[in-house]
Amino acid sequence: MLRHRKKAVQTVRSLDAFPKTSEECIEKTTTGGTFSVLSLMIIFWLMIMELEYYLETSFSYSFIPDTDLPRSSRSTWTSPSPCRADVDVGADVLDMTGQQVMSFGALDMEDTWWELDPDQRIHFDGMQRVNSYFREQFHSIHKLLWKSGYINIFGDFPRRRVMPGREKDACQVTGTLEINKVAGNFHITAGKTLPLPRGHAHLAVFMDDKDYNFTHRVNKLSFGDPAPGIVHPLEGDEEVADKNLMSYQYFITIVPTYINTYRYQGSTFQYSVSEQSREIAHDKNSHGTPGIFFKYDVSALRVNVNERHESLLGFLTRLCGIIGGVMTCSGTAN
Repeated sequence: MLRHRKKAVQTVRSLDAFPKTSEECIEKTTTGGTFSVLSLMIIFWLMIMELEYYLETSFSYSFIPDTDLPRSSRSTWTSPSPCRADVDVGADVLDMTGQQVMSFGALDMEDTWWELDPDQRIHFDGMQRVNSYFREQFHSIHKLLWKSGYINIFGDFPRRRVMPGREKDACQVTGTLEINKVAGNFHITAGKTLPLPRGHAHLAVFMDDKDYNFTHRVNKLSFGDPAPGIVHPLEGDEEVADKNLMSYQYFITIVPTYINTYRYQGSTFQYSVSEQSREIAHDKNSHGTPGIFFKYDVSALRVNVNERHESLLGFLTRLCGIIGGVMTCSGTAN
């Protein structure tokens, strides 16, 4: 039995594809030692870089049909618009469901001053510049925004500390509306809202052209729950009308978004916007209603944002490739 075992060992030994060189035939040189040290340094550096790459997360994006049942999305609007305190302003929502305007919720309107105090102006200008940069450079910093975990990047709008010594000359519209996931429009125009069986009307009797000045500033406009990485393009938008009877239209496309990162998991909405403004002048065949119109539509596709790590098996495989590749190249050069 011992004889058979020796034969098996000899058979396995004869299949050795990695023949060994005896110690007497090995010569160690300074050049070889230098290559060995350089190889170890390169391997160590590449392993550090590979470890950093493994610890870094990446994002994957997928688009799937939004199959959720129709549900409301929470929207927050803030738009101070200059107007006389004794003139009624109407702000309401209409959509394709034909739902009564009062069923979407109520907005608060309060008299204020159009001019911001120094702290508010600094905050608003900073928000305007940062949001403009986000819109232009989002493609290069979106990963940083997703990873940041910051939901309220700009912070709360500061309260007014300096009270002007004159009458209030603006109206501030704030509040939260529950809107359906269908196309619709939210608008602000002169005249008290009068609900009708099919739609609504604005009572604007005894109003002069000067009452139709729709200079406006948007402090906040968002859809859905707050979430990190979401940029709201209209925040920090300011339009000063040099003419009365102007119509400002914002065409908004709302995209359902599911975010799955290591800091946040949840559903929200992001949006893109294009805008148009024109003067309403019937003698020039420019018809319509002066006001501020946010015309929105909800995309049928949902964006899934997922943060992930590279697999441990892939990391170990690349480490083995680094060690083997460097040693092979070093041995060939030597």
